[in-house]
Amino acid sequence: MSTVWVVIIAIAALLAGVALGFFIARKYMMNYLKKNPPINEQMLRTLLMQMGQKPSQKKIKQMMRAMNNQMDK
Repeated sequence: MSTVWVVIIAIAALLAGVALGFFIARKYMMNYLKKNPPINEQMLRTLLMQMGQKPSQKKIKQMMRAMNNQMDK
């Protein structure tokens, strides 16, 4: 009977560890991406120039704002 309890406790501890690890890793990555966004204004300007568009500062700010709003959701 005691081995059954040991197995149940081990499985419960494993599931709790996996769930806790997932949420900690998710929180860490969200903070990391907020502090270090994957794209900045210079990258966006280069991207627009490669697509054949003349990037205005207004368009770049608008696109950055839209991406930041998407990240906050």
